[in-house]
Amino acid sequence: MLELAEGPTARDLKVRYSTGKKTSKNKKKLEKAMKVLVKHKKKKKPEVFNFSAIHLIHDPQDFAEKLLKQLEDSKERFEVKIMLMELISRLVGIHELFLFNFYPFLQRFLQPHQREVTKILLCAAQSSHQLVPPDIIEPVIMTIANNFVTDRNSGEVMTVGINAIKEVAGRCPLAINEDLLQDLAQYKTHKDKNVMMSARGLIQLFRSLNPQMLHKKDRGRPTEASKEAKIKDYGELEAKDYIPGAEVLEVEGEHKDEEEADEDGWESVSDEDEEEEDDGEWVDIHHSSDEDTGEVAEKLQSIPIEERKAKAAAVSGSRLLTQDDFKKIRLAQIAKEVDAAAGKGQKRKMVDMDNEDDSRGELLTLRDIEKLHKKPKADKETRLATAMAGRSDRKEFVKKRTKLNPHASTSNKEKRRTKNFMMMRQSQNVRTKGKRSFRDKQIALRNALLKKRKQHR
Repeated sequence: MLELAEGPTARDLKVRYSTGKKTSKNKKKLEKAMKVLVKHKKKKKPEVFNFSAIHLIHDPQDFAEKLLKQLEDSKERFEVKIMLMELISRLVGIHELFLFNFYPFLQRFLQPHQREVTKILLCAAQSSHQLVPPDIIEPVIMTIANNFVTDRNSGEVMTVGINAIKEVAGRCPLAINEDLLQDLAQYKTHKDKNVMMSARGLIQLFRSLNPQMLHKKDRGRPTEASKEAKIKDYGELEAKDYIPGAEVLEVEGEHKDEEEADEDGWESVSDEDEEEEDDGEWVDIHHSSDEDTGEVAEKLQSIPIEERKAKAAAVSGSRLLTQDDFKKIRLAQIAKEVDAAAGKGQKRKMVDMDNEDDSRGELLTLRDIEKLHKKPKADKETRLATAMAGRSDRKEFVKKRTKLNPHASTSNKEKRRTKNFMMMRQSQNVRTKGKRSFRDKQIALRNALLKKRKQHR
């Protein structure tokens, strides 16, 4: 029963997409459905709080106001101010408080040259939520865009700015306007890979929030879920009198009539054995209820949204849903994110982008702001230090001493090698070296090669 309560499994998706004719299109749908299933499972994981005591504060609004007053009048070190900012931002974000003076205070520190600026950006993202008016958050986003996301800054600075805007817009989508979003989306072709991937992550976020704010070419392949996506207005609550996705089920009266008709009719059973084809990648699993759910979901794509809502309301009010029913509903909801929407969108080429984890918890980390997809290039000092560290203890490349007694003195021939040339130029060997005959040179070369061979034995 625990497995049923968790929703559809990988087996259910294989039943949904691998039964029937095996085509590359169905194979791609199955792969995408598995990715969506993994993303849904990540969203359902319970969060582990390191600061669970922050949820037990009696009057967080009054506490946050007192902390902000103390922060504005504080003459402590900058590190202490940073800690106060982090505490206030977590209070505002977790309890969804109204502390409008906190955002202009943070806005003063949003400069690329500011010390610990990534922590300040983290505070700005942590303190934003849906109940804050968009007019309060929008100046913060514009300040980040003007100071960080410009071509005169380095790629790392631009990446940090886009990541911060993405986190703020993910928590308060109304704070970013359409023009700014489309301008930031153009960085998807930037020469710096970090900037490019951050811009693509922002595009991927608004594909699920509100694709209409993006350029048509950036919206991706339209799905049923993306067509239904809409950003709520400020203060808007969507109260539903039905269970979303319940239209894939049958109304109680119709369900009973179908069962009676099946009992009165004839049943045909075939005992012929069919050959099974094992491709190594596909698994044929036949389950009648899952196939029926898939067929119903495909038929519902051509029905208008209003009729779907009416049927979902009728199903929700006419029967008690079991765990199997909820499992079918979740399977249909996953299919909405995979199947293409009806219309021209089916013919568009699917654009594969990196799947960003859109699940946002109550607490953010610095990794969400400082996320770099490409390792930064090391400077000359770092590379030189790494090279020198690798050269230590390289005894295998040191010339081995061939003397039997290591404490014995060196020969006169070895001493001549270290002598200054000005001392040796008057030597008879040096003066006659250039006057040797060809035969003498051959003998000297042969002796040198023989000696070298003996040393390497």
